[in-house]
Parts: sequence; structure tokens; C-alpha cells
Amino acid sequence: MDLKPTNKVEATFSMSGMTDVIFLLLLFFILTNSFVTPSGLPVNLPASKSADIVLQKVSVTITKDLKYFVNDKLVSVSQLEGVLRSSLIEKKGVVVLHCDEGVPVKHLVKVAGIATALEARVSIATRPDK
Repeated sequence: MDLKPTNKVEATFSMSGMTDVIFLLLLFFILTNSFVTPSGLPVNLPASKSADIVLQKVSVTITKDLKYFVNDKLVSVSQLEGVLRSSLIEKKGVVVLHCDEGVPVKHLVKVAGIATALEARVSIATRPDK
């Protein structure tokens, strides 16, 4: 009596499915990383214990020498309200303030007041406190 198994089990393992999953995860992390980009202007942000990252809609930057930038475009103080009004129509009403820590508070309040008058939510960008 010759009893041989009819089903043979192969001892090889295919890694092609695993490499596809790893590739898709890598692609996902690369793409989502580009969504959380801070403003490109160099300002020394104040430190905060809760420095959450907010998806930017309209970015307003005030540099140490009191220059105002809306989405990296230089704007005078007199033009600020008009530029914010036109930017907020497209961007759903979120303003992220990037102020240098040496800027007097009255300038920050001026921009926040303009944004609030335009019914926008205001968020102040900070760096994490270490």
C-alpha cells in the first residue's frame, strides 16, 4: 500500500502583497506631510505648551520690522483689510497669525480685530515649548 498525500504544500512565501502595502503607506505619509506646511517667512514665533498644528487657510505674518504679509505677499497696513476680505471669501474664514515675538501686541490685536470683523476664526501660530 502506497499512501502518498495528494495535496502538496509549498514552503515558499510571496512578499509582493506586503511590498504593495508598504509602498502605499509610504505614499500616504509623503502626501499628508505636505499638507501641514507652516508659513515660509522666517519669524521667531513665541513658545507655547500647546502648539497644535492648524491647517492654514489664510496666513498673516508680521515680521520684526513690522512688515505685513498675507499668504507670503507683502501688504501695507492700509491694504490689509481689503486683501483679507478677498482671501477669506475663498478660504472659509480661518486666519493663522504668525507674529515675531518682538512685535508689540497692538499690531497682533489690530490684525485679529480685522479678521474677527470679517467673521473669521483667528489662530496664533506658536512653536512648541521645550
